[in-house]
Amino acid sequence: MHKFGDLKTKSIEELEEIASQVRQKILDTVSVNGGHLSSTLGATDIIVAMHAVFDAKENPFIFDVSHQAYAHKLVTNRWDSFDTLRQFGGLSGYTKPKESDCDYYMAGHSSTSISLATGAAKAIALKGEEEHRVPLALIGDGSMSAGMVYEAMNELGDRKYPAIIILNDNEMSIASPIGALSRILSQKMASPFYQKFKAKTKEMLESLPDGATYLAKRFEESFHLITPGILFEELGLEYIGPIDGHNIESMIETLKLAKQMKRPVIIHTQTTKGKGYEVAEGAGSDKEHWHGVGVFDVATGVSKKKKSAKASTAIFAETLVALADEDEKVVGVTAAMPSGTGMANAMEKYPNRFWDVAIAEQHAVTSMGPLAKEGFKPFCALYSTFLQRGYDQLIHDICLMNLGVAFAIDRAGLVGEDGETHQGVFDISYLRAIPNMTIFAPSSNSSMVEAMKFAKDFPTPCAFRYPRGAFISQDEDSTPFELGKSKLLKEGEKNLFIGYGNGVGRAEEVAELIEENPTILDLRFVKPLDKAMLLNLAKTYKKWYIFSDSVKMGGVGSAILEFLSEEKISDVEVISFEYEDAFITHGNTKLVEESLGLLPEQLATKIN
Repeated sequence: MHKFGDLKTKSIEELEEIASQVRQKILDTVSVNGGHLSSTLGATDIIVAMHAVFDAKENPFIFDVSHQAYAHKLVTNRWDSFDTLRQFGGLSGYTKPKESDCDYYMAGHSSTSISLATGAAKAIALKGEEEHRVPLALIGDGSMSAGMVYEAMNELGDRKYPAIIILNDNEMSIASPIGALSRILSQKMASPFYQKFKAKTKEMLESLPDGATYLAKRFEESFHLITPGILFEELGLEYIGPIDGHNIESMIETLKLAKQMKRPVIIHTQTTKGKGYEVAEGAGSDKEHWHGVGVFDVATGVSKKKKSAKASTAIFAETLVALADEDEKVVGVTAAMPSGTGMANAMEKYPNRFWDVAIAEQHAVTSMGPLAKEGFKPFCALYSTFLQRGYDQLIHDICLMNLGVAFAIDRAGLVGEDGETHQGVFDISYLRAIPNMTIFAPSSNSSMVEAMKFAKDFPTPCAFRYPRGAFISQDEDSTPFELGKSKLLKEGEKNLFIGYGNGVGRAEEVAELIEENPTILDLRFVKPLDKAMLLNLAKTYKKWYIFSDSVKMGGVGSAILEFLSEEKISDVEVISFEYEDAFITHGNTKLVEESLGLLPEQLATKIN
C-alpha cells in the first residue's frame, strides 16, 4: 500500500514533511545497501511535486537513467520493501514496470527519456487521450550532453505533442542567464502572466504590416537574448525557468501551468545534489563520489567498504599513465566516466591528450578515428554496457577504416547490483561479427599490463575486456601477448578447461574442487583463435569446458564450435558455462551466480 496516500490531497506543509521523510529513508537505506545517493536526494522535491499534480498510473512518468527515482518508489507502493533496494530478489535500483504499475519504462542508460516521452505522446494522441494524459520526463543536466536528446526535442518541438520535460539542473547551467535583467525575468517566467505576455507578444508581431517585419524580428531577437531557454524555444518547445526545484509549492504551480498549455514544455529547475545530507551537499570536488556509493557511515560519510584485492580498473589506470609517459602518441577518451574507467589520472597528468566528452559514446568512438589516422594511439575506455551505444560508430568509423583504436572494455561480465541494464555480457558477441576487429582479454593483473602493451602497438582496431573489481586469477606470469596466441597454464589428463579473461580464474577455482586433473588453457584471443594450439589439443582431449563471463550466443563457446565445425572435428564435446539467453537480474554477484548455477562448487558437480 501507499504509505502516504494520494499526494494530490496533501497541503504544501504535508508535502514538505513527506519529502523530508523520503530523504531520510533513502539515506538510511543507501548507507546500508549502497546505491545512487546525491542525484536522488536532489530530485526528491521535484518527484513529490510531480505526484502532487499527476497520477503516475495514468500519466507516463519517465525518469532518465532512473537512478534518481528512489523517491518515486517510496511515494508509490514500495516503502515497506525499500530496504531490499538493489539486493538479490529485491527492488531494482532503477524503474521497472514488473515491479510496479507506477513505473512506465525500464531505464539504466542516460538520455532516452525525451525520446520515450515523444513516443508516449504519439500513442496518447493516437488514442485520443490528450485531455487527461500527458507524459512527463525528468532528465538531469548531465544527460543533456547526448545527441539523442536533441534528436527527440527536434521532433517533439516540430510536431507539438503535449509533453512536459523537467530539466533537473544540479551541476551546471544549460543556458546561463545573462546579466541582472535576465535573473529578474527568469524569476517571473513560471507565472501565467509571463506566458500570456509571451503569447500576446508573438500574436502582435505576427499581425504587424509587412513594412514592420524587420523591426519586429529585431525586437524578438533582443527579447530572446535576455532570456534563458533560447535553445529550447528555437527547437519549438515552450521554456519555463529556471525555478527552484526544492520549492515544492513553486514546482506544483509550474507543473499545473505546463499541464494547461497542451504543448511541449520544458521546465528548467535548479537543485542541489545531495540535498538534505550535509556531507554530500558540501562535497565540493568530491561530488562524483556521492553519485553512487557503497556502504557508509551516515554520521561521518566514511566508507565501510572492506579492503579487497587491487581492481583491474586500477591496473588499467596505472598502466595507461605509464604508456603515456613512454609514448607521446598515446591518447585516450572516456564518456562521463573518468574515475569509473580509471582515465582520471591520465587526464590530470596529460589534459591535452586525454578527454572526457560527457555522455556521448557515439562521439567518443568516432572522434578517436582521425587521431588514429593521424598517427596517434587512442585508448577508448568505456563500460561494456555503454560501448553498445557506440556500436554503429565502431563499425562505420573505426573498423571500416581499419584504424588502430584500442577499446578498453571495463565492467565486463556481471556487475551485480546495477542489474539488467548494466551487465557487461554482450561485448564478445557484438564485437566478433565485425571485420578488422581483434578481440582479446587479460586474466590477471600481470597479463592486464601485457594486454595493454600489446594494444598500444597494435596497428588496427582491437578490444580487450576486464571485470569490475579484481581478477579471480592471481597469476603473476608476465608472458607478452602475441597475436592469436593462447597460453597453456597447466597440462593435465582427462578434460580441457578453456578460460577467457576472468573465466581463467574461474576455471582454476573449479579445477581445485574436482578429483580429476584437467588441462587449463588461457585462450587470450577469441578473434583470431589460436588454431594451431586448439588442433593439437583436439587430438588428446575430447571434452572441452568453456569458462567466460559472457553470453553463450555468439560467445567464446560459439567461436570454439565454429572452429571445430570448420575443421570437421566431430569427436570433441564442448560444454559452455557462459550465460543463457536471458537478461540477468540485479543483486550481489555471488547470489546472482548461484541463481545461474555458476558458482565454482556448482560447476564442479557438472564436470565428468
